[in-house]
Amino acid sequence: MHGPCPAGHWTAHAAARGHDHLQPGARYEIVRAFTDYDGDLHPVGESWTFLTSSFAPYDDGLGLFVSLDGVQEWQIRMCWRPEDQGAIIGALQSYVRPV
Repeated sequence: MHGPCPAGHWTAHAAARGHDHLQPGARYEIVRAFTDYDGDLHPVGESWTFLTSSFAPYDDGLGLFVSLDGVQEWQIRMCWRPEDQGAIIGALQSYVRPV
């Protein structure tokens, strides 16, 4: 997970867009722990406001941009390949739920 960065660091450069069931401005919590591309664990109970997402097709990179505190921004990097976080991304609703 990359951050924290000041508000607008990532979101000022892209239109707010959802991903799967994640909607910009909504609050979510982790209900099933997972590890992101950077090796950071997202434990059960972690919560954040979803801001936007991005996809980089050249490396199957999925960026989920969130705010833990309502001020700063963080990026949760994922890789949409089976050997990385592909299974997590494919079942994201079973890992992250609305609060």
